Amino acid sequence: MSVQERKERERAARERLIVATARELAEQQGWDAVTTRRLAERIEYSQPVLYSHFHNKREIIGAVALEGAAETAAALRAATSAADGPRARVTALARAYLDFAERNPAVYDAMFQLDGGLAFAHEDTPKPLQDAFAALRENLGEVAGDGVHPALFTEVFWAALHGLATLTRTRRLPPEDTERRVELLVDRLSML
Repeated sequence: MSVQERKERERAARERLIVATARELAEQQGWDAVTTRRLAERIEYSQPVLYSHFHNKREIIGAVALEGAAETAAALRAATSAADGPRARVTALARAYLDFAERNPAVYDAMFQLDGGLAFAHEDTPKPLQDAFAALRENLGEVAGDGVHPALFTEVFWAALHGLATLTRTRRLPPEDTERRVELLVDRLSML
């Protein structure tokens, strides 16, 4: 292995450490607790080293969001792969999405509430975000209905899931009724 390859590998490992540490800190104490000073202390590197990877907190939030999008896509695909039939796939999709949001609140915030500097719904949208949307669309296209554009249907379904996730997390909706909401959403939006 060349010196250059070793340096690139070490740089990538440091970057993963920064993102993992930011994510861990945000999940434990919230995003306000994630500062470059605190991250530098936790990873035992100087702030200039941190800044050589990320110019600011916004870029760190963006990196966490991209990681979260990739995890979301994997979770959605895993949940729907074992489901038999359209209704079961859509139900599994909704449950997996809401479960991810509940288990990873800081990551979910990085993806959808905070400014991570990422473009959504543009041609320059990062691949992990496109893939997470594709993981939704793959299972919703078959239930969108005649004359309904699958991407548009996916956006509406996604908006409903996001609303459920956000309102349940902030206790505007009682969490004990989540399963009933999923069933109602599947029944009404997918017309299965």
